[in-house]
Amino acid sequence: MSGLEELLNEIAIDCSVAVASKKKALEALSTLLERSTEAVDATQIFDSLVARERLGSTGLGHGIAIPHGRLAQLERTGGALLILEEGIDFDAPDRQPVSILFGLLVPEACNDAHLQILAGLAAMFSDADLRNALRACSDEPALRQTMLNWEAPKAASA
Repeated sequence: MSGLEELLNEIAIDCSVAVASKKKALEALSTLLERSTEAVDATQIFDSLVARERLGSTGLGHGIAIPHGRLAQLERTGGALLILEEGIDFDAPDRQPVSILFGLLVPEACNDAHLQILAGLAAMFSDADLRNALRACSDEPALRQTMLNWEAPKAASA
């Protein structure tokens, strides 16, 4: 996914985080997202993520969720990656516990970019090999490198 290097700052990644609820996971993700954005605090980020979750779960299935929100005062898109020690209920469509969360914050006016980034992330996380590789990482630099090294599987030619 192009642009991931700028989106996923090395200081906005955390692995082996222990939380027991969706709310606590969103709080931890908000703290990470605060590190990757300017002029926005974790409370504003949390409120934005919770408001989006009220519209419907951002759980994708296969243990993945992409909580996301928009903030008017945000100047650039920011991302964060959070890996949980144990999966939590996230109201995902497949009812599987979520252990990998990718948080995304975009400026309020970035409608098309927001949707393109979400689509790219959903494609990435649909790859079972990537999910397994992320779960096997033991530190933040390895997590980031695994994400950056991912390449979309080539479609089989007819």
